[in-house]
Amino acid sequence: MELQQMRYVVAVAETRNFTRAAEQCLVVQSALSHQIARLERELGARLFDRTSRRVRLTPAGEAFLPAARQALDAAERARAEVAAAAGEIRGRLAIGAIPTVTAVDLPVALRRFHLRHRAVRITLRSGASEEMIERVRQGMMDLAFLGLPLDARPKGVRGRELARGALVAVVPPGHPLAAEDGVELGDLADEPFVDFPAGSAGRVQSDEAFAAAGVRREVAFEVSTPDFMARLIRQGLGIGMLPEAFVPAFPDLPVVRLSDAPARAEHLIWSRLRPSPAAAAFLTMIGIPAEDL
Repeated sequence: MELQQMRYVVAVAETRNFTRAAEQCLVVQSALSHQIARLERELGARLFDRTSRRVRLTPAGEAFLPAARQALDAAERARAEVAAAAGEIRGRLAIGAIPTVTAVDLPVALRRFHLRHRAVRITLRSGASEEMIERVRQGMMDLAFLGLPLDARPKGVRGRELARGALVAVVPPGHPLAAEDGVELGDLADEPFVDFPAGSAGRVQSDEAFAAAGVRREVAFEVSTPDFMARLIRQGLGIGMLPEAFVPAFPDLPVVRLSDAPARAEHLIWSRLRPSPAAAAFLTMIGIPAEDL
């Protein structure tokens, strides 16, 4: 069993297509197919069901895939550790971030890191906090920036709270509440809302605040990004709740500060295992002491 064969299996599993997997791995399809067939003979089981329309993992393939990813990650980590021992930071740095992160200027931080460590392959994935906690826990991400309700603590990972802040209501231009002072959550009860999906951390902090105030509200539009939220608000379809530190990204939308506003905490998390050289270098660069890693 060879690492290259595992790379081919992972590529096919991720693309669900032998041709695209071969292009991704920079080999001809016949060579990729041959190596996977050779691996299947060694394992005594088919890893993929392949038809003219689709490719999907067999139960044996589902069982093989996590171990293959772990083996590839371990091999890459070994190369990175050897390079670090010689004074060079290389390898992969996989970062996750909520779309509304404000405690760190992430694009600026990524640029600084890239200029210092050009041999590191940086990937960034935006998503929900719950999903990213699990990815860091499983080793699929090195670190992630989260937004959580004040009483929530990420489990199974190491981390640090970076900042706390209130949410504000974002309303369409010309909305009657835009010029009001002393607004409370109850004053928003009759408004349709644009918010993040139910159950997500970005939604929970608002839901809990409205419930605590005894206010029922209608969330008419559920979206996954603040940019899409802002587009709907501009059309007068509803109002939204966003972190006060983030709303300068939409200078054309009026902001209504609330006397009983929801709040959130931003967290930075990383694995309980020793960070890779690239992850350790990034964490140190943004101010996490080496002794905390």
